[in-house]
Amino acid sequence: MPVLRSDPATPIDPALPDSALKGLGSRTFGVYVHVPFCATRCGYCDFNTYTAGELDSGSSPQSWLEGLRRELELAARVLVVPPAADTVFVGGGTPSLLGADGLASVLGAVRDVFGLAPGAEVTTESNPESTSPEFFAGIREAGYTRVSLGMQSAAQHVLKILDRVHTPGRPGKAAAEARAAGFEHVNLDVIYGTPGERPDDLLATLDAVLAAGVDHVSAYALIVEEGTALARRVRRGELPAPDDDVLAADYEMIDATLSAAGLRWYEVSNWAASDAARCRHNLGYWRGDDWWGAGPGAHSHVGGVRWWNVKHPARYAALLAAGDSPAGGREVLTDDDQHLERIMLELRVAEGLPLDVLDEPGLAEARAAAAEGLLDPSALDSRGRAVLTDRGRLLADGVVRRLAG
Repeated sequence: MPVLRSDPATPIDPALPDSALKGLGSRTFGVYVHVPFCATRCGYCDFNTYTAGELDSGSSPQSWLEGLRRELELAARVLVVPPAADTVFVGGGTPSLLGADGLASVLGAVRDVFGLAPGAEVTTESNPESTSPEFFAGIREAGYTRVSLGMQSAAQHVLKILDRVHTPGRPGKAAAEARAAGFEHVNLDVIYGTPGERPDDLLATLDAVLAAGVDHVSAYALIVEEGTALARRVRRGELPAPDDDVLAADYEMIDATLSAAGLRWYEVSNWAASDAARCRHNLGYWRGDDWWGAGPGAHSHVGGVRWWNVKHPARYAALLAAGDSPAGGREVLTDDDQHLERIMLELRVAEGLPLDVLDEPGLAEARAAAAEGLLDPSALDSRGRAVLTDRGRLLADGVVRRLAG
């Protein structure tokens, strides 16, 4: 895979080849905005985030917002005819730390440069402890249509291990406040497999999720990422590593509980109450559409070209202030790269992967996987699609490797 990396003193040329711009606007186009600020650092998190004590005065929310505006203006020049945004997703970090006015400014900057397509989905992530009824009312008025709240668990001892600072009941209350402010689409994020989490703890979390009345749930297995405080605790023997068998049992409990309540899986880690409740922005990632990622460390993809920004907010802001691209690296995906990624991503969604994407060895593996109960035989035969079964979802990575050859 050809990868272009810049010397720190030599910014990458932001221009895209004509082949990448061809068809721009005919595919779904999203804008991702990365907010790199957090009040505290959670022990399991390896995202590109910074607390106030880790940043100097040159990395303030104001300098970040100025850099963001400059990057969006750069995006308009690079894309030549920038399409209207079908989806916008403000993530982090903790976007809610910006407050309703700050998030309104972020969306205003996106709207000024790209405009919003009719019926655009506009999401912001929010931590329950930095929200309020006034906050939700403010962002709803600004044009946000969807809120994603970090819950992780309803068990206090699990939250403590994860270094989460909200109280167990706060996410449900925040979800209710969001719905009262007019948000039809509200998501709760759950993490399962935390050391010390018992089946009853997970069941209590799922009960709290359902009681909150949300129409979307994301559930992720805990991953111990190198360089995190959690990884150091596991390495010292203070905590056990997540157990694969426990993770599989947890996933089955999550799927059964949510399905019984009317939330159906549409991606391996995501459940929605209806098609309208699905996260359209994330579907754009899984379907290989185009998006511009703005902010420190954000990744972008347009027409088979992927690039990523420098991570530190001060460096990000300084590059843009100097009139340079904030990109730290870029890769042009080969046909083989795009083929592999299509199998890897589309197999994760409930609609599955069209069989015509596969070569003959891949088709043979698909038939074998169906015989083993990993792919749905009826979808294979009647619809010409590779669709994961319940068991297949637990072993999705292995199925991908087999189909990709």
